[in-house]
Amino acid sequence: MSNLTTLRVHIAPVGFEIDRVVMPAKEMKADKVWLLVHEKPSEDKAGSYIEKIQKQLQREKIRVVKEYHDRLDLFNIIKSVKRIIESEQKNTLYVNLASGSKIQAIACMMACMMFNENNSIIPFYAEAERYSGFEGKQMSYGVKNLIQIPAYQIHTPRPELILALKIIRDHGGKITKKQMADIAERDHLITVNAREENLTQARFASLDKNIIQPLENQWKFVRVEKIGRNRWIELTEDGINASEFLI
Repeated sequence: MSNLTTLRVHIAPVGFEIDRVVMPAKEMKADKVWLLVHEKPSEDKAGSYIEKIQKQLQREKIRVVKEYHDRLDLFNIIKSVKRIIESEQKNTLYVNLASGSKIQAIACMMACMMFNENNSIIPFYAEAERYSGFEGKQMSYGVKNLIQIPAYQIHTPRPELILALKIIRDHGGKITKKQMADIAERDHLITVNAREENLTQARFASLDKNIIQPLENQWKFVRVEKIGRNRWIELTEDGINASEFLI
């Protein structure tokens, strides 16, 4: 197959569903399906469904790839979907919001809204033909309709802000303003044009304007606190959560 060929790739969380993964892939002529599966197979009650889905898709000559994640961790799921999006950026992605748990559906939709830079990601909902009322069994049968969901964009921080988040996280979630200024200039996150005698002041001014203020005021990802003679930049809870999937 030519490298220029655009593939139709599905992303589908695996829960207690079979038809709502397999039938959309068949109907939409998928070339590949990424199955989102729990990272601890011994704890995953959906293990038998993974095998059945994989066999049915392979019978249709559809390639199957597994992406492991913690299915109970919203940010871990988003990061897994982001990783797939990045690896499939040349292809058209269809994200199944119906086949897994509610938290997986939320995470998948958030990923679609945050990382759809090329407008090549299409979230959809597979409406079941009938539902089962028995817990622990396959939850639904057949697919009555495929509903495309509009992926309104959620903006993410500029690349240099994400790199700044990584610097803070890599320093244990807290770093002095002086350390941050030195690293930010070294890594070209800020540009300082000043004479030697004004260099320190200019470096701090650029860091404040271009990095700290957006992260603190716009995104609420950091807080700045003076302790002794130093000013410390520390990740907030939102910053810690965002760093889980943005970095």
